[in-house]
Amino acid sequence: MMFKPAIRRSLLSVLALGVASLGPARANPTIVVDANSGEVLYKDMATAPWFPASTTKLMTVYVALSKVREGKISLDTPLRVSAYAASMIPSKMGFRPGTLVTLDNALKMLMVKSPNDIAVTIAEGISGSVPAFADEMNSYAARIGLHESHFANPNGLHDPNHWSSARDMAMIARALITQFPEEHDLFNIGTLQFGGKLIPNHNGLLGRYDGVDGMKTGYTCAGGYNVVESATRGDRRLLVVIMGAPSTNQRNLRSVALFEKYFANPGQGLGNVADLGPSDIVAPPDMHVQMCGPGRHAAIQEAEAEDAAIAPTDAGAPATGLAALMHPRDAFTPVRVFIGATPGTNIAPVGSIEEAQPGPAATAKADAPVPAATVPAALAQAPADAAAVVAPLALAGAAAPAALAAANKVVKGRGHGLVAAKRDKAPARPAAKAKPVVKPSKAAAKAPAKATKAAAKPSKKKTASR
Repeated sequence: MMFKPAIRRSLLSVLALGVASLGPARANPTIVVDANSGEVLYKDMATAPWFPASTTKLMTVYVALSKVREGKISLDTPLRVSAYAASMIPSKMGFRPGTLVTLDNALKMLMVKSPNDIAVTIAEGISGSVPAFADEMNSYAARIGLHESHFANPNGLHDPNHWSSARDMAMIARALITQFPEEHDLFNIGTLQFGGKLIPNHNGLLGRYDGVDGMKTGYTCAGGYNVVESATRGDRRLLVVIMGAPSTNQRNLRSVALFEKYFANPGQGLGNVADLGPSDIVAPPDMHVQMCGPGRHAAIQEAEAEDAAIAPTDAGAPATGLAALMHPRDAFTPVRVFIGATPGTNIAPVGSIEEAQPGPAATAKADAPVPAATVPAALAQAPADAAAVVAPLALAGAAAPAALAAANKVVKGRGHGLVAAKRDKAPARPAAKAKPVVKPSKAAAKAPAKATKAAAKPSKKKTASR
């Protein structure tokens, strides 16, 4: 849905008011970057350290794709879900220990549903353990010039030793765009089909705002509502990063305001994103009280339901201001994912086998019937996927909304097939200006063992990361 120029120009008049009205978000780390040139168009606390939540998973994808390019792992390599991975708190796929999922399918799940168990499965499959994978993340972070980041895990679940910045998240996004252009469809998958279920992408702007083509949202009580958004118009692609927004709706509206302003008037640049100076802030603030304190008991549910964050336009209510620039969500052609090995391949699985307990989720036959009640009508006539099976999903809401299930509209660019590429043997860029990487503490290194024990006793302090 494209707005006529006259209508869009009239809507631009609300941008100044719209941005100002977003209140506390103005004081949160924000950056707008031209993805092609690296030029900074807007910045506010852009290099301040922040808890990145699930936007961390962009770095997890960067490491995984780099390992594929280096020939260390294949996209068809089956990764084994460990007991530790299965113990992660939501958002998660909920696969049983011993379940196999290929790296290709795992990456698609990671970018659409943002499952914390799959992030750990990727980390363990590539590096053997979460601490070892965190070391890899920090090594690649220095290689691409990140200055304000230290990673302790692959999913962004809260850890005081895990932080980043709006600038660094923009640099990760730009590295993915420029170094792996053939993989960009990974970030704009609108809907996954897993067996008889449809899983919509939680990015509130994808398919609702013209030009948005990814990339990742994130939420924890400590970090607030974060997002890395990419949008393209003509030959220009902009990146907007917002950290610590107070709600999904304000995060979405502020992203729209910034895209509208800087697509319309790029103005004078503020230098290259890699050259921004350090912040006076030395430690990320913990927003737990603001985000999940008294009166915020529904914060996690709001995060999980962020797909409906701009529902008024879907519900038929008249939209005003910035919301008028968004439209009912496009119907996406579902991208199929499955568990188990890719048919026709014979690649040995990787991952922990000590606590593997294969069950129906890991061993279901490809031709196992799906109960008719669980199959959306739009998929009833779809050809069967030889490897698609039904496995438990941890969260409610994985089934498709009726509008998506009934639609049969094909949206360009929503399908995705990852391509393994050979690594270019160019010398790695030295990180001369990078801050010393903080080595994970002994306590952090023991986190996996503690987390496994803690899984049996749910803690009220744990919050979802998305």
